[in-house]
Amino acid sequence: MSADLPLIGVVACNRQLGLHPFNIVGEKYLLGVVNGAKGWPLVIPSLGGDLPISAILARLDGILFTGSPSNVEPHLYAGQPSELGTHHDPKRDATALPLIHAAIAAGVPVLGICRGFQEMNVAFGGSLHQKLYEVDGFIEHREDNTASLDVQYGVSHSITVEPGGVIHEAWGRNSAEVNSLHTQGVERLGDGLRPEAYAPDGLVEAFSVIGTKEFALGVQWHPEWKVNENSFYLSIFNAFGDACRRRATTRVK
Repeated sequence: MSADLPLIGVVACNRQLGLHPFNIVGEKYLLGVVNGAKGWPLVIPSLGGDLPISAILARLDGILFTGSPSNVEPHLYAGQPSELGTHHDPKRDATALPLIHAAIAAGVPVLGICRGFQEMNVAFGGSLHQKLYEVDGFIEHREDNTASLDVQYGVSHSITVEPGGVIHEAWGRNSAEVNSLHTQGVERLGDGLRPEAYAPDGLVEAFSVIGTKEFALGVQWHPEWKVNENSFYLSIFNAFGDACRRRATTRVK
């Protein structure tokens, strides 16, 4: 392994398996880091409570905030209480939201995917539609849970890429095709966030953080899925990996 191989933290979710609580990360996100960003993933447990942020950031070259079956608790963005049975992960909320701000302020590259994208919006003061599919004017953004994974993660709709942004610089084109596997979406964009891409219905599908020292991007779709088979998805992970490598070569070991 190269001495400047970037070490990329991947934020875990909490899950009860049998009688024991676990911190887990989907393998597709780990493989996205390995195959797309050309880095090595290190799992960041979401334990809630006191978080040794300085120690974490001092040892990492980037952080990936993953998707998850859980939703951000709505009280964190002044939303209405969730419907009974909605899956939440308060320990992840307590880990991810402060870590997002601290990482970006420290110049640690950040990529947020799906829940991670929504966490970034909430961290910057934005709000979410809890049931996007019940809001007039939006297309269907949910996957068909009865279909195969290849169908669920297949192309669902186009996006319009904003010129002059992080994605446009990485991809070099004004549009792309993406998958769509989410029930929630941006209602109010957080302060200091720049839209990077829109769905055909006008929904913000990606944003970057204005005035950051390094790469800080959130996307609503799942670019980690078979990243090496999709040139658009790969362009995002390549740009993230390049930013992480820059930090790896300058970070004090």
